[in-house]
Amino acid sequence: MTRIDSRLLSLAKFHVFCTLSIVVIIFIVYADNIIYSNSERSLPSNNEAISPLLQNYDHNSAGRLIKSDVSRLVLHSMQDETIEVGRENTRPLVPPFNVTEEERIAWFRSKLPEFHILKSDKSAKQFHGRVLEFFNKECEGQFFMTWISPARSFGSREFLTMESLFKAHPRGCLMIISRSMDSEHGYRILKPLQDSGFKVHAVTPDLSFLFNNTPAKPWFAGMKRGNRDPGEIPLAQNLSNLIRLAVLYKYGGVYLDTDFIVLKSFSGLRNSIGAQSVHVVSKNWTRLNNAVLIFDANHPLLHKFMKEFALTFDGNKWGHNGPYLVSRVVLRVQNRPGYNFTILPPLAFYPVDWNRIGGLFKKPGSPAHSRWIKAKLLQLSGETYGLHLWNKQSSREVVQEGSIMQRLISDHCIICNDIYSSSRILSK
Repeated sequence: MTRIDSRLLSLAKFHVFCTLSIVVIIFIVYADNIIYSNSERSLPSNNEAISPLLQNYDHNSAGRLIKSDVSRLVLHSMQDETIEVGRENTRPLVPPFNVTEEERIAWFRSKLPEFHILKSDKSAKQFHGRVLEFFNKECEGQFFMTWISPARSFGSREFLTMESLFKAHPRGCLMIISRSMDSEHGYRILKPLQDSGFKVHAVTPDLSFLFNNTPAKPWFAGMKRGNRDPGEIPLAQNLSNLIRLAVLYKYGGVYLDTDFIVLKSFSGLRNSIGAQSVHVVSKNWTRLNNAVLIFDANHPLLHKFMKEFALTFDGNKWGHNGPYLVSRVVLRVQNRPGYNFTILPPLAFYPVDWNRIGGLFKKPGSPAHSRWIKAKLLQLSGETYGLHLWNKQSSREVVQEGSIMQRLISDHCIICNDIYSSSRILSK
């Protein structure tokens, strides 16, 4: 073979290699999109990656997208995807500080087109139907979370909350009320749990529908028109406080914050709210919290909560429309007839207060500290249903080797990726 023939042969091989590489890349991308858009097909079986808890679980009846979503996802246009990416890249809409109420309302009115959560577009209008379809008779408990931040900020801590929920309720159904998570990005986040047979789904809310026929309707109508002061606190935070009340009032079930570790089943609880603190001497509760709510649909206490929200809304005071609101209302109605509910002690959901949560991330530094960790783990294994992690205070804590958090994570995770290792931060 001549030198020229050898060069031509090498060049031909190079072109063939490049062509095959491009074909393979296109195939991978195409196949991945087909899986996303056509989730009605049976999930791929991968028993090795599934927790032993699920070895006998029916993978063909759970963990998929609901039927009404298939055509909606297939019809996603390039324009829709561009809009979604644009939303993900925008900064949170934070009201200006040190301005008058009139100036803040004017700012809010000018920014209304950017508050996508307030819109009742085509996707939002499918909300009620998708909820009814998702929570079918196969669900052993229906759970709700809210997520109003971008999907990209849904991190390891939020994923751990879902894992621990399903570890305690393997046949439960979790719906995440979220416009940003109801997307391809959100689908990819939830897919590992869906592939393991769990029923978790994100749905864009229709707030006009949710708040209709509730005391919150006039408040929301005024806010949607830009006629109300949103306050200095981001509106998303206060909307989350209201959405959890409305969704339980409409459908009933369990609401959970996303910085929570579920330690045991909630199946024995009904119409319950947890105390965050009690008086040292009398043991009477001094503050309640709304990070966990368990209520039947149409419960009168939820109606009172929403009425209080609408009448006393103040977007300038942290907690006023959340923990302090439920505390104010319960204090007024707890001894009245017609309100049947239970106030659980702090040990149920808030066994560690916000100013001490950092201690759970620390490794033992002495024999006495080791004994304390053992005693605390024993306490948590008793009457505690779950542990609120107080994300604002603990989001930057490192999970250290031998800490209470490392033990709880290893005992209550399912997929248990190395994101929970001692060398990593349990991210916000």
